[in-house]
Amino acid sequence: MSQESMNPEITSDDKLWAMLGYVFPIIAIVVLFMEDKKNRPYIKFNAVQSLVATVVLSILATVTFGCGSILFLVLFWWAYQAYQGQDVRVPMISDFIRNQGWA
Repeated sequence: MSQESMNPEITSDDKLWAMLGYVFPIIAIVVLFMEDKKNRPYIKFNAVQSLVATVVLSILATVTFGCGSILFLVLFWWAYQAYQGQDVRVPMISDFIRNQGWA
């Protein structure tokens, strides 16, 4: 299933920063402190989403005594989607972030 891009004005720089936020969560934190990056909707949404997803996956891995850590591989799939400029949809998390107005 192909997902459409959030915005036709997404640059290759936006895609790169969004992808790096999923692979390295510290990059997502740095992005939120950079004025020029956090003003870009695609980068900001993916940075916030990657942080929330990382926290949720970390909690899940802890509760399952490490067995849930295999789910961290899905972050690479989301990183790939972000690099393609697609609207990355994480179940429950994407809607939660939009409803809270975080991105």
